Amino acid sequence: MNQKITVTINREYGSGGRALGERLSEELGVHYYDKEILKIASDVSGINEALFNNADELFRKTSLFRAAHDVYRGELISPESRDFTSDRNLFNYQAKVIRHLCETESCVIVGRCAGYVLKDAPNVLHVFVHAPREYLIEQAANKKSLPRRELEKYVDRANKRRAEYTEQFTGCRWDDVRGYDLSLDTSKFSLDECVELIKGYMKVRFKGLEL
Repeated sequence: MNQKITVTINREYGSGGRALGERLSEELGVHYYDKEILKIASDVSGINEALFNNADELFRKTSLFRAAHDVYRGELISPESRDFTSDRNLFNYQAKVIRHLCETESCVIVGRCAGYVLKDAPNVLHVFVHAPREYLIEQAANKKSLPRRELEKYVDRANKRRAEYTEQFTGCRWDDVRGYDLSLDTSKFSLDECVELIKGYMKVRFKGLEL
């Protein structure tokens, strides 16, 4: 691309958002970031990468919504503080990495509340990928060998946790379309068609962009 553009993708479990992000990055010839952000944040902060992964895993496993939000405001906690390795500061370092990536290269970032972190940044396209519940369950069945009822519970829990994670660190509703530039129902399009739709939007949105 002839200018630096960041695409953030938030997605429902089973909607194919990760595959879409990977394919889009290939088509654009830019880097794809997801869990790699945890490793970079570990390198930047000096905090053991296992703590980032553990915090991620523990949040996924818990079924209790945290009443007190730790909304991201851009600050980092000092290494001398007892809260240096708190969930809030681990998120803050991920956000620091996301901002740096946006400033220095074109890329596609999936998850990590990147859309909120970059909400005021120029040349960023925010995409939400979703689908009807039945479609999400059907796609999950391709990855998980579970009875139908267990699949339903798995999909519902996964999406509940993503919604709670977003609200915990941003104070915003995960599925509020006002926070996105483009919302795609992947049950209506193939993966390649979704990529072309995003590229078409980018050409209109970012005038003079060569893809």
